[in-house]
Amino acid sequence: MFDLDMSPYAAFVWPAWGISALVLGAVVLRTLVAARRWSRALKAIQPEDDA
Repeated sequence: MFDLDMSPYAAFVWPAWGISALVLGAVVLRTLVAARRWSRALKAIQPEDDA
C-alpha cells in the first residue's frame, strides 16, 4: 500500500496537491466550455447542406 505519511511536510504537500487538482479541473472545464462555444460558432457560420 502507499505510504502517505508526510509528517513535517504534510501542511505544505496536501494543500499543494489540492490546489493543483482544482487548477487542473478548472483548465479542463474551461477547455470544454470553449470547445462547445467554438463548435456552436462554427455551425452558425457554415452553410447548411440539405442534400
